[in-house]
Amino acid sequence: MAERPPFELARETFKLLAARRLLPTPDNYRALYDEIAGQKSPVGFPDAQLRQIAKILPAQLPSQMRLLTQFEAAIAQASWPDLQRTLVGYANLALAGTTTAAADPDAGGAPASAGLPTALGEQVARLVEHLLPALGTEDTRLHEQAQQLLHVLRQPAGDLDALRLMLQNFGFKVSFAAEEQAAIRTALLQALHLVIRNIAELAIDDRWLHGQAEALAAAATPPLTLRRLDDLQARLRDVIFKQSEAKARTVEAQEQVRQMLAAFIARLSSMTEASDVYHDKIERCAEQLGHATTLDQIAPVLQEVIVATRAMSLDSRVHRDELVQMRSRTDAAQAAVGKLQQELDRASAEARHDTLTGALNRKGLDEAVEREIARCRRAGLPLCLALLDIDNFKKINDGLGHDTGDRALVHLAQVARESMRPQDLLGRYGGEEFVVVLPDTLPDDGVQTMQRLQRELTRRFFLKDNEKVLITFSAGVAQVAGDEDGQDTIRRADAAMYLAKRAGKNRVMLG
Repeated sequence: MAERPPFELARETFKLLAARRLLPTPDNYRALYDEIAGQKSPVGFPDAQLRQIAKILPAQLPSQMRLLTQFEAAIAQASWPDLQRTLVGYANLALAGTTTAAADPDAGGAPASAGLPTALGEQVARLVEHLLPALGTEDTRLHEQAQQLLHVLRQPAGDLDALRLMLQNFGFKVSFAAEEQAAIRTALLQALHLVIRNIAELAIDDRWLHGQAEALAAAATPPLTLRRLDDLQARLRDVIFKQSEAKARTVEAQEQVRQMLAAFIARLSSMTEASDVYHDKIERCAEQLGHATTLDQIAPVLQEVIVATRAMSLDSRVHRDELVQMRSRTDAAQAAVGKLQQELDRASAEARHDTLTGALNRKGLDEAVEREIARCRRAGLPLCLALLDIDNFKKINDGLGHDTGDRALVHLAQVARESMRPQDLLGRYGGEEFVVVLPDTLPDDGVQTMQRLQRELTRRFFLKDNEKVLITFSAGVAQVAGDEDGQDTIRRADAAMYLAKRAGKNRVMLG
């Protein structure tokens, strides 16, 4: 029998509904349609009902969350086989839970899947929480994964395999986020350096502005630390105050010079006018004398010449005194301007020194090293750089306080400066690290110089509340070789310093 088309079946169904006087409900229509067609219609997929079930399924554990995701995917695809596999998975979880709960601990029964120890899970969760702020807030998916991971880590028991997979995925995402944050930081530092350089170029003759720009550029050079940035901010705030005060005084002095020059020009003009009047009188008198024939005619003319000459002499004397006074005031103003310029130069120079220890900061150190390298190469002389790091400085900070740690740094810098030769330079490289620039020095002599400083620190104790605190350091010494720059030499000295630390501290190694 040929299969009848659906529209004929539908028409016959409606006729039969009317003949049997049945309500045209979906159930009645389907029953009559199947009767006429001679076969049962497939039942529709109950996605609405299944979604209601999905809302009450457990999803606390990673395995349950994975099964719930599969359940929702099966509903979306209207797949009965996938639904069946998901429900079997839930059943297996329930059976595993029952078996675990029924196991006798005294008989050696063990749970099917042991979770992380509570303390370890909490430590890992705290690590994740502390890591998130450094990764920014733009990647919402990363934060969602972190919240899911935190939830699982703080469960009393969990699926270790699922937890391992979640940690692996989270670590993968974190690595990308960390690389992105590092790239953003590098790009921002480059942009900051560009802005600082452009600011300095806009004011070619403004030395105080150049000093600030150089200090900012030095502060924006890695490695960056909050302590270093705080020190720079305090130093720049002080420098800005000094420079603004000196700048205002310079402008005032320049205005005084301008006013005096204007008065000088006006006085010269009045002198010229008085001289012209005097010459006119003399010429008129000369003309009258030329026409005079008697003594009575000559006497008044001579009297007028005497009066005009006396007046001219008095005016000249007054003008001369005023000009002398103006010159004196101008010289004083110029001296004031020169003194203020020296103050500005000194304020700018402060941006090259570390405010805590008085040693050169990174910017000043880089300039000094570059200058000494060029000088020693021109003269064919050796140059050594030593990098020292205070031993156990963290213990001093933690045990005695950060104020004591700062005073210990000041003490070391003072002893170093008093022990060094006049041509040697001390710079703070960062934290508790210092670099000593040793011109005209061979490597063995550089090692002896640093050992002499160690002995001096042993002799001159640092006092904390009248108690002696021994400060020691480990150091590495390296000679600038070939065409290498200062940073390459400092890296070799740093490697030697690390070896000195490994060898027992309070030592000097040659790099």
